[in-house]
Amino acid sequence: MEKHTFKMLKILLSGSSGLIGTELQKFLKDKGHEITRLVRFKNVQNSNQNSNKDVILWDPENSSYNSTDFEGFDVVINLAGENIADGRWNEIRKQTILDSRVKGTRLLAQIFSKLNRPPKVFVSASAVGFYGDRGDTICSEATSQGKGFLAEVCREWEEVSKVFNSEIRTVNLRFGVILSPKGGALSKMLTPFKFGLGGVLGSGNQYISWIALDDVVSIINDVIENPALFGPINCVSPNPVTNREFTQILGEVLHRPTFLPLPAFVLNLILGSEMSDELLLNSTRVMPESLIKSGYHFILPELKPALRELLRN
Repeated sequence: MEKHTFKMLKILLSGSSGLIGTELQKFLKDKGHEITRLVRFKNVQNSNQNSNKDVILWDPENSSYNSTDFEGFDVVINLAGENIADGRWNEIRKQTILDSRVKGTRLLAQIFSKLNRPPKVFVSASAVGFYGDRGDTICSEATSQGKGFLAEVCREWEEVSKVFNSEIRTVNLRFGVILSPKGGALSKMLTPFKFGLGGVLGSGNQYISWIALDDVVSIINDVIENPALFGPINCVSPNPVTNREFTQILGEVLHRPTFLPLPAFVLNLILGSEMSDELLLNSTRVMPESLIKSGYHFILPELKPALRELLRN
């Protein structure tokens, strides 16, 4: 199926201040699209934003809203959610992680499903955590949900976006580990690796499904333009690697040794067993089958060239 010819789109973007959102809004504005940011009241630092035509203020905890604020958008991109690695997990923290994704997505889905002029496309974030710990098993979009906290978060996250009728094309982007020196996992790794303190985590045999930020932005643009893409989409490189391979390659790119392993029991002591297992030790080997079938061409499909490009400055 051919992509739509270009036209200026009105796009509503939540999570605009995050790693993906910051780069995405620059990219989409450069293409000529009109971007309106959906911002939570608690995140507003400048009261003048309340009157900014490019900003809609809202509170996902409050179901009251002005429906006219949401009319006329062609595309809605929902990237909001608390950072899962920002603080040790406890029951309160886990509930915050879940609520920040599910409540906002549910409310957006309810709002847009009732409008006179609903959007044509609703793009919502998810994650490869949906698949849980799968060892060497290759996971596609057809693979069933796995076990664990993050798998359940992703299931509920995706489920609440399913209230739309067939006229609103809904896409759930299952992100892998997003690589960028500007934030996320890679930026946290750089300091210890640069000092020669990088090493294998646990056994090192666990698979990491990764993707460069440039490809994330490009894929979201592709999803907007390509009507053949819908439902869950694995947003990962076609070349997942083990933690041992990732560690070795990052060390080579930085010209640093990587001989200081972190055993699983040490990670469990630092983060707690559930958090360390699900974020660092679980193995998730994911393939982007839907993107490959759609003809998407990855910008940075191989890890070593990707890291060299991302870290060349």
